[in-house]
Amino acid sequence: MKLSQLLAKDTLSLSFEVFPPKADTAFDSVKKATEEIASLRPAFVSVTYGAGGGTSRYTLDIAKNIKENFGVSTLAHLTCVSSTRETVRQQIEDIKAAGIQNIMALRGDIPKEMQEQNRSSWDYRYAIDLIRELKESDFCIGGACYPEVHPESRNQKEDIRHLKEKALAGLDFLTTQMFFDNNLFYNFLYKIREAGITLPILPGIMPITVGTQVKRAVELSGSFVPQRFKALVDKFGDDPGAMKQAGIAYATDQIIDLFANGIRNVHVYSMNKPDVAAAIMANLSDILNK
Repeated sequence: MKLSQLLAKDTLSLSFEVFPPKADTAFDSVKKATEEIASLRPAFVSVTYGAGGGTSRYTLDIAKNIKENFGVSTLAHLTCVSSTRETVRQQIEDIKAAGIQNIMALRGDIPKEMQEQNRSSWDYRYAIDLIRELKESDFCIGGACYPEVHPESRNQKEDIRHLKEKALAGLDFLTTQMFFDNNLFYNFLYKIREAGITLPILPGIMPITVGTQVKRAVELSGSFVPQRFKALVDKFGDDPGAMKQAGIAYATDQIIDLFANGIRNVHVYSMNKPDVAAAIMANLSDILNK
């Protein structure tokens, strides 16, 4: 199913993101984890894609397995930066051949060894270049956005202007980077609606279940960490069981608040942890059945 059809429904839904292994030796364990998450019957499962396409084959294998063997819609990530047009077009054909109808179109992280290069000759410099190419095919196309401003943008006004350009290029929906304060999301949503961006937008929630995850998550996303969450980590961060329980509760609370304030679809960065995904689904069982 195209996710645009799912997102048009007037029902509450939860989706999960999984990531492929970095090496063959980890494939079986990662596949098992993604299958357990798919068995929870989320609205869809998003499968990430390594920088430079290093895990592209695994992305497709996992997405196809979930779709065919669990009947769950899948969203395959595709990054384009530093890739050739020939390589990207072949990957698009491979996704088509796998019967996957949804693509998350991303620029991707620029490899460290290429960051000083002159990018003017690259086939793809920005996500919008990939979006325009995908629009020529019959895909449902998702894009990324940052409630707290893209780290490479000078300010939020510039960021939203670029986001609108991506939307007009052919996006069907947007998914946000993780955030830990829902007010940041609500303020961002107001601003992009004011700018004329009317696409469905899925807030991205990451359950922090290990104290040391916080620093890494903030480094990756630049996310603001509210005092309420800092206190939680300070109190429970050294106790693995307590931190896991508290992190799941905090993420659940964020999701309930989003649903209560009119958001219908929430995306969870599950970090390939079926037990965490299952606990959140259990916490929301009656809410999702409304």
